[in-house]
Order: sequence, then structure tokens, then C-alpha cells
Amino acid sequence: MITFPQAKINLGLNVVAKRADGYHNLETVFYPVPLCDALEVLPMDERFPSMFNCDLKVTGISVEGDEQKNLVVKAYDMLKQDYPDITRVHIHLYKAIPTQAGMGGGSSDCASMLLMINELAQLGLTQEQLIGRAARLGADCPIFIINRPAYAEGIGERLQPIDLDLSGWHLAVVRPDISVSTKEAFSLITPKHPVRNCRDIVANHPVEEWRNLLENDFEQSVFAIHPEIGEIKERLYELGAAYSAMSGSGSAVFGLFRRPVELEPSFPGIFTQLLKL
Repeated sequence: MITFPQAKINLGLNVVAKRADGYHNLETVFYPVPLCDALEVLPMDERFPSMFNCDLKVTGISVEGDEQKNLVVKAYDMLKQDYPDITRVHIHLYKAIPTQAGMGGGSSDCASMLLMINELAQLGLTQEQLIGRAARLGADCPIFIINRPAYAEGIGERLQPIDLDLSGWHLAVVRPDISVSTKEAFSLITPKHPVRNCRDIVANHPVEEWRNLLENDFEQSVFAIHPEIGEIKERLYELGAAYSAMSGSGSAVFGLFRRPVELEPSFPGIFTQLLKL
């Protein structure tokens, strides 16, 4: 069984309140985009000599850390606790979504794992039940259970699908060789409600007007620490983007273009990708 976990971008991202549990309530529009990892899951023969129930191999873009602490393994272990009879599995995860980029690659992988094990083991979990489990793994995980444009509140688990179609636009993604600490990014923000809700902006205004209306609350603090990221956003506008923003808490920056654009001359030596939506 194989699937292709998608990345996402944030169209507006507002940190509106700090919660008693230490997390933050957000308002954002998630939009899945066709930049994908590949996740293959195969049942493990009972005679296979592995010390792990979930035998993971990661290739493609390098991922730091112990593979057994990967969110894909945590998703499997979560289900294994509730359903002990789930078979052991071999997993191959090919990474193409840049890591520590604010594009939800790891979150998408683990959500896909929940969906695949639910199908493989015939657990019969509903979408709502899967969203609940995904939320325990990370704030960006639930959106990938429904995998369609949605307005999100809470920590990202309260989802309202929306009718938003960016088909025909070209999406430029630029990820500099900079890692942004999400914890530090949150610590520098003073939560507040935006003047206008991001859901209403994307529903009622053309893309060309988003530049002056949508805000990503992380940009001010992240750009102050890493001005190179802010410079990428400005360069995308210079190249003709109708709208550009940092995704999540960074460090990837995206731009929406009416026509294809050549990225490498402007961003030599770093990750760039041009996608047709």
C-alpha cells in the first residue's frame, strides 16, 4: 500500500490566544498543495527478525533524529496501543517536502499513516475519530485527514472545509537553509484577534488583494531574527507574485503567480520548487 502525503500552505495565520495548557489558539486557512512525500506500508512477515513493530526506512531529503521517533512511527504506536493485534509493518518514507519549513510534511506523513493503518487493519475508525487522534500528534496533523482546503481554529483541530480553488495558479516555494524554532517563534508573539478573519478575506477578495489583507503573525518576529527569509518574500513580489507569505512558522516562503517563473537565478543553492495548482 502506497500513498503520497501532500504539503500545505497557510493563507493567513493569526495567533489569537494562549491556552491554559500552554498551547495557542489559531485562526488560519490551510490549503493542500501538490508537493508530496511517498509513504509505503507493507505487512511484516511474522518470522522477520526485527526488534521493532514498525520498521521504518527514510530516504530522500535528510531527516534529523532517530527514525523510531518519527511521527509516522508515533502514529502507528498510537493505534497499536488501542488495537494490539495490528500486524507489524515495514515502512518506506521518501521525503520530498522540505523539513522544518512550515509546510506540514511530517504532519502529513503521520496523518497518512493513520489513514493507511485504519484501512490496512480494517479498524473502521471514522474521520472524526482519526482527526481526534491526529490532533494528539501535532497541530498541523488533522488537516491532512480531510486533505482539502479548510478554515482551522483551536490548535488546528477544529476544521471547517471551505470552497477555495486556486487551480491554474503557479506556486513557487523557496526554503532557505535556515531552521526556525517554532517554540521560539511562538514566544515572541503577543496573541491578538485580527482586524479581519482570514476565512472571510480569502472567500471575498481576489488573490491580488490578499497582500494587503492577510497576515501571518509569525513573520514579524521571524523576519527580525532571520532577515534573509523576509528578503525572499520581497524577491518573490519583485518577480511578479500576486501574493507571497511565509508558511506556518517558516522557514519556507511561497508565492502565487499567474504565469510560470524561473526561480533558480534568484535563489541559487537553496531549495526551490514551482508547482502548478
